[in-house]
Amino acid sequence: MDWKSSNVLITGATGFVGTWLAKALAERGANVIAFVRDEIPNAPIRTMDIFGKLGAAVPGDITDYASVKRVFAEYDIDTVFHLAAQTIVGVAKESPTTTFDVNIRGTWNMLEAARTSGKVKRMVVASTDKVYGEPIKLPINEDHPLLASYPYDASKVAVEALTRTYAMTYGLPVAITRCCNIYGGGDMNFSRIIPGTIKSVIEGTNPVIRSDGTPVRDFIHVDDAVAAYITLAEHIGQPGINGQAFNFGSSAPINMLDLTKKIIEASGRTQLKPDVQGTRKPDAEIDRQYLSAAKAEQMLGWKPQVKLEAGLKGTIAWYEDYFSKIEKTK
Repeated sequence: MDWKSSNVLITGATGFVGTWLAKALAERGANVIAFVRDEIPNAPIRTMDIFGKLGAAVPGDITDYASVKRVFAEYDIDTVFHLAAQTIVGVAKESPTTTFDVNIRGTWNMLEAARTSGKVKRMVVASTDKVYGEPIKLPINEDHPLLASYPYDASKVAVEALTRTYAMTYGLPVAITRCCNIYGGGDMNFSRIIPGTIKSVIEGTNPVIRSDGTPVRDFIHVDDAVAAYITLAEHIGQPGINGQAFNFGSSAPINMLDLTKKIIEASGRTQLKPDVQGTRKPDAEIDRQYLSAAKAEQMLGWKPQVKLEAGLKGTIAWYEDYFSKIEKTK
């Protein structure tokens, strides 16, 4: 596909994955339109100078249908990546209605605007592996029932139902990503284990593991996640793709203690030790969760390319450079 002829709308373009997706698409020659709710001075999209590569940064809120509709109309959008969401699990538990409003209403606004524009050729909607809830079997494939029990997870189940409705009822060319945990430079949510641990080791403090260290997850580098989004978009319209959800995972699950040790090792600060606190409530977190990405490999030709050790080293280097630049501006 030649992206040079595309007008691409990205919601969540100032977020972690959205920043790298905007960069990758701009480098492919696409006219990237970022739909931006909040201006954050030190956001990675600013410090990485990606704003200068965008076709436009349009202020607005996905919960406001009029502003969403305006973007589609004024910029002749033909491709959509809908990543904007309230993604922080703790915030969702504290404020579920806000999360439902942003994630569910925001998605139906995007889907309806795409449907009525008549110009959208492909649309990718971001979901999550959290829709599966407590797994019945591992690794989890796309046929696993959606057993979400918590507000963020449930909001994404609703997002998927809406997306499939627009695909099946209206023929909207849309598909869904279910990514495992994504890591890499630019994730400013330091409550997540990888950026939080990296921040600790850069500061010279022992990284905290809130659980007992045994929960198992899989992780993909943001470069592989971006490749997943773009690859899926390029396949939309082909047989068996529209309305479908695809897992994107590493096929290399790891427990939290071993992950933390790998980050310490990759940082070279081997005098530091994991601080295993074991304070996680038994019902607060799924113990083991990791995906099968066989469907994505078979139907899309996607496979993760970045090994964990190499990805962690590059991620640590990114944060070291970022924190150094931020410090110089103080």
